[in-house]
Amino acid sequence: MPTVLIIGASRGIGLALVQEYHAAGWRVLATARQAADLEKLSTIGATPLPLDVTDLNDCAAIGWRLDDEKIDVAILSAGVIGTRTEGLDTPGADEFNHVMQTNVLAAMRLLPIIAPIVAASNGRLAVISSMMGSLSMRNDASSWLYRASKAALNSVLLDVAHSFPEMVSIAMHPGWVRTEMGGAGATLSGEQSAAGIRATIAARTKQDNGTFYNYDGTQLTW
Repeated sequence: MPTVLIIGASRGIGLALVQEYHAAGWRVLATARQAADLEKLSTIGATPLPLDVTDLNDCAAIGWRLDDEKIDVAILSAGVIGTRTEGLDTPGADEFNHVMQTNVLAAMRLLPIIAPIVAASNGRLAVISSMMGSLSMRNDASSWLYRASKAALNSVLLDVAHSFPEMVSIAMHPGWVRTEMGGAGATLSGEQSAAGIRATIAARTKQDNGTFYNYDGTQLTW
């Protein structure tokens, strides 16, 4: 039975990915912060792992929690959008730190731990990014702190891809999804996004290492 690790699985796309992989017969390791969310993940059928991605000690501890695990796919789904803005509204220091710590620093703490485990099984690693982080596709300045954080996450992903050529590392845009972040007017359900993400990851080969994809398998530009 293949194993998937999903970081940030308490709600939204992360939770939908847990349900998608579990329904497909995978063994699912899933992280969350709160006890109630860990219990919910267990009820679904996942193996819950406590993790606050903004906590240095928690990030360090994930290494021993994953000791002796063979991970075929790892997905970093944890992320926040922060305050939605239009134009160049300067963020406060606290908000800047919260968004960048969650969306970027957490990846820089966790991926050096997780990537070698995935590489050992010649597996696949994906980070849930966003088209809003693309420099080439940008056409407005809304939520510019979030955009900056996702552009930085894309850079982190590329560095992982260069460091571990033996596995496949990709960034993924999940689509506009009806989650707390995406809102009720979004075009996709969590189930649709998760199914597309799983299929897109599964179809990737080593030639795709260091690339960026939409949930439907369309390649995107950085």
